[in-house]
Amino acid sequence: MQLTCEALPRHLASGLKPLYVVYGDALLLVSEAADSIRAAARKAGYAERDTLIAEQHFKWEELRNCAQSLSLFATRRVVDLRIPSGKPGVEGGQALQEYVKQINEDVLTLITLPKLDWTAQKTQWFCALAQHGVMICADDVPRHQLPEWLAGRLGRQSQSTDTATLDFLADRCEGNLIAAFQEIQKLGLLFPAGVLSFDQVKESVVDVARYDIFKLAEAMLSGDATRYAHILEGLRAEGTATVLILWALSEDIRLLGKVLYAVARGDNLRDVLTSMRVRRDRVGLVEQTARRLKFVHIERAIGHSAKLDKIIKGLRDGDVWDELLQLGLRFAKP
Repeated sequence: MQLTCEALPRHLASGLKPLYVVYGDALLLVSEAADSIRAAARKAGYAERDTLIAEQHFKWEELRNCAQSLSLFATRRVVDLRIPSGKPGVEGGQALQEYVKQINEDVLTLITLPKLDWTAQKTQWFCALAQHGVMICADDVPRHQLPEWLAGRLGRQSQSTDTATLDFLADRCEGNLIAAFQEIQKLGLLFPAGVLSFDQVKESVVDVARYDIFKLAEAMLSGDATRYAHILEGLRAEGTATVLILWALSEDIRLLGKVLYAVARGDNLRDVLTSMRVRRDRVGLVEQTARRLKFVHIERAIGHSAKLDKIIKGLRDGDVWDELLQLGLRFAKP
């Protein structure tokens, strides 16, 4: 069974399952999901908890022993297994497969993992967990979903605001979900329940966005000129090396060039994206961008990237930050 973090409380209220797996890169959401499962277990009478951290040299027989050794005074217990690397190895993978086949109904097992790529999610041990347990994916909230997420968090403390203010708040907190959570909590302390005005939010919220060159490339592909300029300015303020920024942008520009060239030859777009092993979470974005651009557009962008490379290396005069802005604006939607 696959659940979202938002659907987990409703599921827990209807009864507990013997195995839960929480995985993802949003530390806040992973922590909240795991805490809610532990709290539900305590309420249901799981009186003891064994915490195991599967790091280097971890003995996997401990997992089996914890599940089998119930105390005389506690009929139910929680086995809290954490795999920080997300890679249990050959021995660990085999131990997990054997473990889920013999799940003790008096033991609730909670396994937490980091974000896993598609190859890890295809392994036998992960498939075994998915077959026998409840899977909760706690990945970071993408920018286009962040306003809705913020609105939901405000609603929990009986507050609300308009769409423009939510977008402003999302821009200030993008890429830093824990900071976004803290800002929402601060608004709850500063203002009573009800509708918050833009001025109230603006005066209270600091810019805690975590700028990322890959989010910059994402904004470029999506054609969001405002977001692109905002992230680029943030990267400039943080002193990010321009050569890294150009590398990230150029990688996506070259990818688009290969995709459009193959499509012009008559290949199916979806088949091209699969053959080039475009990450699953980026397929939709790359596909949309490829459908709205022409190959000549990419040729000009590649020429612009070559010009930028020379400016960065001091072989040509020019303002590198202005040129990076102009490069991104080539992809802006009308």
